[in-house]
Amino acid sequence: MSNPIFTHITDDRAAMVDISGKDAITRRAVATGRIALRRETIAAINRGSVEKGNVLATARVAAIMAVKETPSTIPMCHQIPITGIDVNFEVTDDAIHALVEVKSVGRTGVEMEALSGVSACLLTIWDMVKSAEKDETGNYPDTAIMDIRVVEKVKYRAHQTGDPDPRNR
Repeated sequence: MSNPIFTHITDDRAAMVDISGKDAITRRAVATGRIALRRETIAAINRGSVEKGNVLATARVAAIMAVKETPSTIPMCHQIPITGIDVNFEVTDDAIHALVEVKSVGRTGVEMEALSGVSACLLTIWDMVKSAEKDETGNYPDTAIMDIRVVEKVKYRAHQTGDPDPRNR
């Protein structure tokens, strides 16, 4: 195995990679993650009876905001033109799975934006339901955010045709 090449380090100091020589192309990334919650909390979310309001609607807005603010929170991320964000949920008896899809036409990928979006989404869910998740000591023994990862990263070259979104093919 060869030594890794760190593109953001020049002469032992952090440096933003110059992407000015790259072509702007359509890019897409999808990230996912999940939050484990008590069954009673999931039931309250499904009933719409969480004290702080609509949990999934608020988490969706948080994901969108986080995607757009990624360069403000991750130092070496470039500001890129976001052309689309989609946030979806799968609610099970003991967890909420979030999926964040980000699209751009730009010179660098959007996987960090997708990861930021899904992370903020799950953190917002935790914040919205923390009063229901606390035990008698004020801790969260059943609550956990896990499995945050990029599940797809695609870039479409100029010679490729078609919509990058497989749902529209």
